[in-house]
Amino acid sequence: MGKFVIKSTDAGCHFVLKADNGEIIATSQVYKSKDSCKKGIESVKKNAPDAEVVEED
Repeated sequence: MGKFVIKSTDAGCHFVLKADNGEIIATSQVYKSKDSCKKGIESVKKNAPDAEVVEED
């Protein structure tokens, strides 16, 4: 199932998406507020549930 983990830093906060085994599969940009970070999580959930994989050269 995985989970989103919000982490705070001096610059703001960001989220990581972790697999069930604890491995990090994705890391976000740094957001200035926790609210913006949570909106970023919701955007990923909404906009990429079935995203295609594209290779670029």
